[in-house]
Amino acid sequence: MNTEDSPAASTRPAEEPRAATLAAALTLLVVCAGNAVAGAFPFGTEARNVNDLGNQYVPFHAHLWDLLHGQADGDLFVNWQSGLGSSFLPDLGTYLASPFALLVALFPRAEIDLAVFVVSCLKMAAAACAMSVLLLRLRRGSWWVAGCLGASYGLCGWVLADAVYNTMWLDGLIALPLLCLVAEWALAGRRPVLGVLVAALCWTANFYTAYMATLAAGLFLLARACTSPLTWRDRSRAVLRAGLTAAAGVGLAAPVVLTVYFGTRHAYPGRTSVFAPIESQDLVARLLPATYSFSSPALYVDAAAFLLALSLPFNKAVPRAARGALTALIVTVVLSLQWAPTNLVWNGFATPNGSAYRAAFVVCGLLVIAAWTSFAHGLPTGRPLYAALCLVAVVVVVARGSDLWSVWTLPVTAAGTVLAAVALWGLVRGTRSSLSDGRPARWCLALITCAVVGQSVAVTAYTERLLVAQKDDYAPWGERQEAQRAAIDRVDGWPRYRTDPGREQTVGNDPLVVGGQGTQYYSSVTSDVLARTLVALGNGYTSRGRSVQSLDNPVTDVVFSVGARLRTAPDPHQSWFPDSGNDIQVLQQPVPPLVTVHPAGARRAFGDSVFRNQEMMLGSKVYTLPRLSLGREGSADPLDGDGRAVPAGSEDRRLTGSCPVGTSLHMWAPHYAGTASQVNAGAPPTVGRFRADHKPVTKVAAVQYLGDVPGSGRFTIRLDAERGGTIPAQAIGCLHTDRLRAAAARLTATGAREVKVDGHRLTATLPAGSKGVAVVAVPRIAGWHCAVGHAEPRPAGQRFGLIAVALDGASTDLECTFRPPGLRAGTAVALVTLLALCTLAGAHVVRTRRIARGKPC
Repeated sequence: MNTEDSPAASTRPAEEPRAATLAAALTLLVVCAGNAVAGAFPFGTEARNVNDLGNQYVPFHAHLWDLLHGQADGDLFVNWQSGLGSSFLPDLGTYLASPFALLVALFPRAEIDLAVFVVSCLKMAAAACAMSVLLLRLRRGSWWVAGCLGASYGLCGWVLADAVYNTMWLDGLIALPLLCLVAEWALAGRRPVLGVLVAALCWTANFYTAYMATLAAGLFLLARACTSPLTWRDRSRAVLRAGLTAAAGVGLAAPVVLTVYFGTRHAYPGRTSVFAPIESQDLVARLLPATYSFSSPALYVDAAAFLLALSLPFNKAVPRAARGALTALIVTVVLSLQWAPTNLVWNGFATPNGSAYRAAFVVCGLLVIAAWTSFAHGLPTGRPLYAALCLVAVVVVVARGSDLWSVWTLPVTAAGTVLAAVALWGLVRGTRSSLSDGRPARWCLALITCAVVGQSVAVTAYTERLLVAQKDDYAPWGERQEAQRAAIDRVDGWPRYRTDPGREQTVGNDPLVVGGQGTQYYSSVTSDVLARTLVALGNGYTSRGRSVQSLDNPVTDVVFSVGARLRTAPDPHQSWFPDSGNDIQVLQQPVPPLVTVHPAGARRAFGDSVFRNQEMMLGSKVYTLPRLSLGREGSADPLDGDGRAVPAGSEDRRLTGSCPVGTSLHMWAPHYAGTASQVNAGAPPTVGRFRADHKPVTKVAAVQYLGDVPGSGRFTIRLDAERGGTIPAQAIGCLHTDRLRAAAARLTATGAREVKVDGHRLTATLPAGSKGVAVVAVPRIAGWHCAVGHAEPRPAGQRFGLIAVALDGASTDLECTFRPPGLRAGTAVALVTLLALCTLAGAHVVRTRRIARGKPC
């Protein structure tokens, strides 16, 4: 690892473009071929939108498409379609800040799934290109092998197993070789401004994985500096230059970074995880192809790269210091992923809700660099190659005892290793003399290419099928979404009222995909106030509170001004229920405007009953809460206190009580998993499906309508518990629809006469003489400022989680504007950084010119 190897002058001008082109071509070829073999979209019928790819990333790219085409409800600051009005800039910085995301605008909206697939493929190809260029900058060598190793990086196990359905992480894959290149420039004292711009681009595209890549590039720089011929003083200066470059890059990206940071601080906390390292044999197994588990690091690189990387410690053509430093660096990084304190550092000092090994791509990148270092310094002779093969055998033997071993692991490993070993053996034996001019034998290069492509295609196909089999998958755009979007377009009345896409969701962000404005919202930055408010009103959620669902309830529809609602059968792609389908029913009702007026009074907190909480928000008593009994038919006991558990698998439990005739039954059982339906109600029963998990609580069930109270006033609800759960003492609320209509009419009469929404600005005209509190049916997330009349805007107040503004009885104009927290501070930091950068660049230009003229500085 000598700095003499890194000057660009040592690389032929045409070699880098050739290597980059080859790396991109191989990567795209493998991804397409692997998906075709697996029969996955877009080459087959298998859906590839697993987990968050279908629930978050495709919907957010669809919303970006709408923004770019001027069809979205909102702007860069506010997304009016999700979560009753959410801050969009944190979502933009988390999911959509990559320059590649803009490419979705070139596709038809109905092909948004294809657009995201293409964007993902291009990111993988770009990462492969960047790595191939970095390798040639580190040391001159065969551009063909550099291209193959670049493809090895772009197709590493972390990409195929983790990042393929977390598309924004792929920007970190690109960032690692770019930031290592910046580290090389810092070591050589070259291109300081370009280095800052590259760092800024990486941190803007996806700051989360860019942080990991920055740490890795810093460690790489330290290893390079320690083995360079520079003096310790020059090494210290190089490290300082690199640190300042990274800091300046982060400073330029501050508007995005700080906005996302504050969005995360105000997000619902989700689950607190405790890191537990995986077993050593499982760790070793993930070095091989066709092994997988969600909670383990994907360290696999193809056989050619792996074999060359393992030969490095034994290849005496590489200087001893370089061999030792790079080998020690790789081992240290792998071990740091297994130790809780250092794993916490890699993950930004917060253990993630998902896999704790999201920085595994760093190891893959270092393995590829090690492979190139061993190859480019001089092909490993017999002994290093034999030692590498022995290490592969040891890895296979150790991995054989892991539960992650599959029937495909050994054949795919053996085939790739044999091809790569034969190619390297041929290079060592027959073409050693041709390496000096960079033209190894063509058949050896063909074998190396076959090893990379063949093994990677097999692993891609295997992983695609495994992900669909093990994870939730979601159908791409089709007839169901077309019908939903057309129905919403027909009745959409925003901002006079909201149109909710419905309770039976297709994905976790239906409003972003099919349109409308509802409570449903799934994001890493789902606000705490939104999640807690909706749960207090009886809403359900998944993903430990980060994915809030549509709340289909007459009272909350009045409160949130939902004037139109879609009711659809469960998504047939999920095939959870026999009555799934694409039938759509559109319900419309008169509702109060988005801004209503309520009496001023002392603040009250939500209680334990969702029905009483709904009444507090509405401002009227509309429910009767009956005393309930629970048990088997003929032997029910009163239900009180904290409720009663219903065992998993129990059938025909009866929940009984009495309510006024003419009311409608609504059941709230957030921690119950099963069905509920009225018995002998005189009509086909309305079946409520409650989907909750218990340990840990990742899902809670929403309040549901179970039909009208029978003419006798006595109701009986049959419970069939699939996974059991708890029935609370106040599980049933009997809604007086006449009282609700009266409350809605009162709120309409005293509410705003006109409401306008323009981007992140909301204005309302209130009736003359309005007193009390104006409540805007929008979550009071941080960043809202409101004013009445000509008063100065002030931070908005809050009433039961919604925006509240005190009225003076004289003014009739209300205005609220939103500014994402962190944007102003981030912009200031970016401007200061830019000013400092321009000043330093100007001073450097002046100094250079004076030196050229022979004048003293």
